[in-house]
Amino acid sequence: MNILVIGNGAREHVICWKLKQSPKIKKLFQLPYSKAISEIAESLEIGALDFEKIAELCKKENVDLVVIGPEEPLSRGISDFLEKNGVKVFGPRMRGAVLEASKQVAKEFMNRHYIPTADFKIVYDSSYAREYLREKKSYPIVIKADGLASGKGVRICKNESEAFQAIEDFMEKKIFGASGSKVIIEEFLEGWECSVMAIVDGKTFTMLPISMDHKRLNDGDEGPNTGGMGAVCPVEMDSEMFDEIKNEILWRFITGIVTEKIDYRGAIYAGIMMTKNGPKVLEFNCRFGDPETQAILPLVDEDMSQLFYDAACGGKLEKEQVSLKNGACACIVLSAQGYPENPRKGDEISGLETRGEVEIFHAGTKYENGRYITAGGRVLSVSAVGASLSEAIEKAYKKAEEIKFAGKHFRKDIGSKILSRRQ
Repeated sequence: MNILVIGNGAREHVICWKLKQSPKIKKLFQLPYSKAISEIAESLEIGALDFEKIAELCKKENVDLVVIGPEEPLSRGISDFLEKNGVKVFGPRMRGAVLEASKQVAKEFMNRHYIPTADFKIVYDSSYAREYLREKKSYPIVIKADGLASGKGVRICKNESEAFQAIEDFMEKKIFGASGSKVIIEEFLEGWECSVMAIVDGKTFTMLPISMDHKRLNDGDEGPNTGGMGAVCPVEMDSEMFDEIKNEILWRFITGIVTEKIDYRGAIYAGIMMTKNGPKVLEFNCRFGDPETQAILPLVDEDMSQLFYDAACGGKLEKEQVSLKNGACACIVLSAQGYPENPRKGDEISGLETRGEVEIFHAGTKYENGRYITAGGRVLSVSAVGASLSEAIEKAYKKAEEIKFAGKHFRKDIGSKILSRRQ
């Protein structure tokens, strides 16, 4: 089959890398252009929001399936547009994508369908927000911008001063634009986080292995929130907790979309806090996570092209979990100096050669004058597979050290929480 992948980050790089392994792939296309991805797919100079040109390409090249990576095209209705033009799409339509595009919509959806989540208050006015916080006097507390903010629109506030600053930044300074026109003030949940992703065909799901992301910029979960600084997979848990996630979160999600007649065919990502009272959903994302996908797909022992196609066709998935290879995978994200606020660009990158069970997936890079240079905040994802998680982590860090560019930053504690829990 002919498949088009939309998006040019590390997540889309690993998706293309995995799809390329399928014997069913005749032609693999990807856009917008990425020099690194062009090594394995035909990479095209078409914007991810240029729906007309994308539809024309699909018709011209007889594209059987479009796989959407990033959230923005989904929230703007690319799936609706392409399906009206007769193209099958792995990625929910707008009514489903709004579960990520609006945290208010997601929280209200969870309440309606008894999906466990933190208590919350939706606030539309900054003055009222401050008044509400003064009365509540409960810290730490979580403040979230309602809309899309590239994974950075969440603040865990330890005191009133930090909470007021978040209100000012989101609602008055509008550092995330219209995304901060309203905020969700949410109960702080204690526990440990994991990422649960599944492929959905509108009626059922197939679970991917559970992974763990590392959101904060610095070791020890210090510093600002980022899009994600690394991930490990799989995350082991007892069967009771696993069944609770499957039944009280994923199946209730399916019940919700079926009840509300939401045509949802694509990936669902639930960020989950494992609390003393069981798993609770922190957020829904309506696409694969980044960097979790870079830690998950190297372990999946399935033809992803068939899974994506079956989901896009609706009601075709036959099993609740994917088959996995033995071992574990660790992904280390290398970021540019100044990320996430003001990442530096234009620094030459060296040491990109790979061998064995290590892969490098490009995100914020550009190819110029025969060399790769930094061109974004999260520059590269280094993914390594090992017989054990500790071996995978060791391999990933070895390669992360070998890669050189000015101002390179990466966390040194990716996976340490999982390893310590096992001891």
